[in-house]
Amino acid sequence: MEDPTSREVVLETDRLLLRPWRVSEAAVQREMWTERDPRVPPHRRIDAEGRPSLEDIKGWIRGQSRSGSLALLAAERKGSGDVVGYCGLIASAHGQDDEPELAFELLRRAWGQGYATEAARAVLGWAHESGYRRLWATVRAWNAASLGVLAKLGFVETGRVECDEAHGDSLFLAKRL
Repeated sequence: MEDPTSREVVLETDRLLLRPWRVSEAAVQREMWTERDPRVPPHRRIDAEGRPSLEDIKGWIRGQSRSGSLALLAAERKGSGDVVGYCGLIASAHGQDDEPELAFELLRRAWGQGYATEAARAVLGWAHESGYRRLWATVRAWNAASLGVLAKLGFVETGRVECDEAHGDSLFLAKRL
């Protein structure tokens, strides 16, 4: 029997393909970095030296795993073939080793069209099929759009809050699968 973690991950929804990033799409990732809210901590924004550069991001894409149950997948719109963001699972320090974190981000031009919810639903299914029983999500308290997506998906606040006066408190949410 084939090990499901050895195959390249590709998820499909009505409007999206979720698949590994291509080096040619590094500019899309960099654009997301430039669009981030100024309240996002500096290590997640383009710094004064222009880092991460396009070459930095290309290196990250080359080094990513193309299989397994932890990955940030490019969200490609069917039909147009353009990548509008990412969604996937990352290792989490909030729960046990078998409790990853759901992560998603979209380019501003794709906001408000339901793509984040659609992509995250597909990732929740993938997480369940991969044997996970609980997922985490962290989000800044000021990020109402992401909180709305997580609420639609059934995530609930755990009561854990990481206070940060400079960038906004981080809320910890979880969902049983």
